[in-house]
Amino acid sequence: MIFETHDENETWAVAKQFAATLRPGDIVCLEGDLGAGKTTFTQGLCAALGAKRAVTSPTFCIVAEHPAPEFLVVHMDLYRLHGEEDVLQIGWEDYLARGAVLVVEWPDRAGSLIPVHAKHVRFAYGEDESVRKISLET
Repeated sequence: MIFETHDENETWAVAKQFAATLRPGDIVCLEGDLGAGKTTFTQGLCAALGAKRAVTSPTFCIVAEHPAPEFLVVHMDLYRLHGEEDVLQIGWEDYLARGAVLVVEWPDRAGSLIPVHAKHVRFAYGEDESVRKISLET
């Protein structure tokens, strides 16, 4: 399913629809260029799930936890990591054991840790810089 959004509110609406599909232990892979909307989508996702903590890009802290009523949402930015061992060291398996939903930017850094049943959200720029194309694969 592909959506075209023109602003933050439309991106949040897509994220809200997607949030309804999530269950404990899900892994959501966010893929796209820098500035393509991954963090904006995660903000909408967390808001839809009832998380109260502000969502910012975890580029420098790598992991941000967002408690929601049904489960913990863990936003990970793996850009600065170098492979599966690094990803395991930030608590990947512990979070999954706790039933967290992992929302992962730069999932290629996780290699084989990404299961075949992971959900993928891909972001691309549209005709102009304000337009985003969001592809959901659940």
